[in-house]
Amino acid sequence: MPRNLRRLKLACYTGNATMSIVGSLSPVLFLTFRSLYGFSYSLLGLLVLINFVTQLIVDLIFSFFSHRFHIPRTLRVMPILAVLGFGLYGLAPTLFPNNPYIGLVLGTVLFCASSGLAEVLLSPVIAAIPAEDPDREMSKLHSVYAWGTVGVILVSTLFLLVFGHENWPFLAFFFLLIPLLSAILFAGAEIPKMETPERTSGALAYFKNKWLWLSVLAIFLGGAAECSMAQWSSGYLEQALGIPKVWGDVFGVALFSVALGIGRTLYAKFGKNLGKVITLGAVGAVICYLLCALSPWPVVGLAACALTGFCTSMLWPGNLVLATDRFPTGGVFIFAMMAAGGDLGASVAPQLIGIVTDTAIASPAIAAFADTLNLAPEQLGMKLGMLLAMLFPLTAIPLYRHIWKKNKQASPNP
Repeated sequence: MPRNLRRLKLACYTGNATMSIVGSLSPVLFLTFRSLYGFSYSLLGLLVLINFVTQLIVDLIFSFFSHRFHIPRTLRVMPILAVLGFGLYGLAPTLFPNNPYIGLVLGTVLFCASSGLAEVLLSPVIAAIPAEDPDREMSKLHSVYAWGTVGVILVSTLFLLVFGHENWPFLAFFFLLIPLLSAILFAGAEIPKMETPERTSGALAYFKNKWLWLSVLAIFLGGAAECSMAQWSSGYLEQALGIPKVWGDVFGVALFSVALGIGRTLYAKFGKNLGKVITLGAVGAVICYLLCALSPWPVVGLAACALTGFCTSMLWPGNLVLATDRFPTGGVFIFAMMAAGGDLGASVAPQLIGIVTDTAIASPAIAAFADTLNLAPEQLGMKLGMLLAMLFPLTAIPLYRHIWKKNKQASPNP
């Protein structure tokens, strides 16, 4: 492979690693923020919602107006936004001492705008690089996200353990080095030309095709199934199972991400028959969420958290590949629409879990019911949240079966 293309690939990989920081840093700090600043679970869940809604807005803007963006220039600006966002995030207690939540929100909006651009643009860049097996290259790109999450969890957990939770802002300053490296790599890379609709009406024509909406729904459910556990596994293990925070982070989020990375890496090397893979993955995710909600044994809940990562590993990239195969001329527009669907699922589901947990804490009736089960209200709330999250992969099963049966047929285009 030419040296410039290797540099471009590395730039994309560091871009995806930046996305893993964006997706993981706040959840790792959830209970730190709660103990230091007294934030409610709803406010913590709202950070996740702001995260994905910001990305969703960027996705939708690109869906309709991708033809008006200078793609190479946008790719080069993208990591700079992340650097600014992580910097503002870390400075939140200094700039807003009376209400650091304001700074967290502003920083989140900035680095999530960068993440939204990355989500729309990195996959088509990888798809534009010549490869013998594009499906596996896409899986490899998404595996970087999973392994990056593992790194974020381990580094964050070790840092908080050694330096104390009150020094959490330095984590944000440390992690901004990754998008800084990405900015340097993109600055010297040659960006290939990517297809976009020539005008807004060209994008609107796709909306008449039912397969576009089925594809968006498929990745919506996949994003919800994956991100519910990704965002709340640490909190679930700590609150519902009584596992200390340091082990909740390591064995919750990290093991989930390891399993996610293993699933994507295995597909990148040996994978085939995506329709079958995502259908079986949804079935496995249903079982894992049920075990998390109903099992009284911590070891079973821990194993279910980790295995959810493996089961959901291909739900997002798999549906992305199937959609782009079905709409080969859609270019950046299809990637943007699929990113919007995935981000919507990833924003709605974790927020619902936070609302359910807060409701359980505030409700005397639920507190009384929890007492009959020898559970604290927070423990029951987390378990109810996992039961709710189970509905997303359950709903996905018949849709994925339908896609499995149809994915070998010719792809209709508008």
